[in-house]
Amino acid sequence: MDLTSIELAGSVISAVKVADGEVRIRFEPAYLLQRMAGAENMSRWWQNLELVFEEAELLEGAEAGLPATCAGGDVIDNVYTYRDMIPVPLEGRGRAGCSLRLEENGTTIRVEAEGVRLEQEDHPRYIEHISRK
Repeated sequence: MDLTSIELAGSVISAVKVADGEVRIRFEPAYLLQRMAGAENMSRWWQNLELVFEEAELLEGAEAGLPATCAGGDVIDNVYTYRDMIPVPLEGRGRAGCSLRLEENGTTIRVEAEGVRLEQEDHPRYIEHISRK
């Protein structure tokens, strides 16, 4: 079994769109870390994707000056708070949201919602192997 997560720090947020009760945060690209269960080494990949919040409200970040590099932050899925990462796959109902910091200008993108999911485009593309010594 693979364990995959998105590294928020370094991933590029290219757009934030608000429409029809959804807030869509587009990562272009997002950087993924993949590890085989029981293995020490990892690999890094990139993929374009959208973090979609349902029944959502954009509280901060409408004027974020995008594209910008994400410096990290929190993504909330019900009782879980993921700091500086997002598990792949992700889909949940209930309390959801995010607070993402941007490197370039210190702006925060903050969303509150009633659901969250990841929409991935195409397939992840390999970047490098990472040895943990």
